[in-house]
Amino acid sequence: MKKLLLPFLIIFSLFKSQTTINVFSQVVFYDGYANTVTQPVPANTIRLANYRYTRKLTDAELNSFQNKITLNVTIGALCDNYDRIGGVHIALVPKGQASYTLNDTQVKRFEVGRYITPFMNKNISPTEVPYSYEVNNLYSVFSNTALRNMYDIWVELDVFGVPYAANTQVSGCSGRSDVFAGTLTFVTSNDSTITNNFNTVLPMLDSSPLNNYNNTDVAGETVRLVNFNLTQTASNPKFFIVSTPHGAGTNGEEYVRRQNYVSLDNTQVLTFTPGGKSCEPYRVYNTQGNGIYGSTPKSAAWWTSWNNWCPGDSVPIRSFTLTSLSAGSHILKYEVPSAEFYNQDGQIVLSMYMQSQNQNLSVKDVSTTDVSIYPNPTADYVMVKGQKKVKLISVFSTDGRKLSETAGSRADLTAYPAGTYVLDITLENGIRFSHKIIKK
Repeated sequence: MKKLLLPFLIIFSLFKSQTTINVFSQVVFYDGYANTVTQPVPANTIRLANYRYTRKLTDAELNSFQNKITLNVTIGALCDNYDRIGGVHIALVPKGQASYTLNDTQVKRFEVGRYITPFMNKNISPTEVPYSYEVNNLYSVFSNTALRNMYDIWVELDVFGVPYAANTQVSGCSGRSDVFAGTLTFVTSNDSTITNNFNTVLPMLDSSPLNNYNNTDVAGETVRLVNFNLTQTASNPKFFIVSTPHGAGTNGEEYVRRQNYVSLDNTQVLTFTPGGKSCEPYRVYNTQGNGIYGSTPKSAAWWTSWNNWCPGDSVPIRSFTLTSLSAGSHILKYEVPSAEFYNQDGQIVLSMYMQSQNQNLSVKDVSTTDVSIYPNPTADYVMVKGQKKVKLISVFSTDGRKLSETAGSRADLTAYPAGTYVLDITLENGIRFSHKIIKK
């Protein structure tokens, strides 16, 4: 009898050690463009906008987290039958603050999960889609006593939807403004194989839009500079990046796969092209007829030739790790060289945060500077345009020889042979960075 009971007790013990924290249950999202609705919300929940809810995690909930954490989100169909972007954010709110607004500058926010809703018809099953994320790195946030003494930790869930098409296309949606329902849970347990020794988190960008700054609709240089200053050397810093291109019009950025580049202090640290996988596993959730999935299955080659993401799928969280990063000022550069934003439509939605092993690491003077560098390749001149005035442009060969120096925003490469050159660009705010240019 003891032999029979022992395996059962082991299994029961493992099951019992798993804890589920229910943060949101079937919260209803409304038309993202309309005035915020006044419908009641669940207890302890705040509606920040029609498209975002927030709730503070209690001390008991924070204390229950263990080192293995799975984030589960379920989005249910109501009266939006198109694919939309949504996400999960952690908000660090000054201790004891009972509420806050979306634009509260005292709140430090970072995105830990992003998803694309499928084309759903609420009258056709399945009427909801699940998303799951492994977020073991959040244990160091939830269990950080020093951080919790300074901030309350809130969880935000969002999805921006509109009901206009469904009002006429979906039975039962006429005149309605509710678009989706959302549920969010954390499932946590202890796993001795997981090593997580982060001690701090530094939010940098949260769902920040990147576009071509109203330049012409031609391929140019779309660059975001994230400037930050570390108070001490960071040990084993890890940067997390979430990025998706949007723009569903003709030749929109959603439908063109482009390389993305990330550099830190002029050293390239990450290169990727979004998408590149078959969306067929998510077809089942796309119950509303649409122009992406169509009526018949498509080959993997067809999907990977163009798609950046799949309606009904979660968006990858990309990262890179360094052995250390010195105290002082740094520039993280994010660029999509071939982005066109045809007909001034679309954007790239970008989130970034950093974690490291330091106990008391902090960051100050975090700011962003957007720059457009075009054309590239060029036959003669290169223009640098952005939010800050260009002070100086120096042209270097790839072997480090300085070829010219020009005050202002235009560099002349007419006299140089075809090849690759490096621009050393200094802006009026003191920001200085390098950028490769091809002379054709």
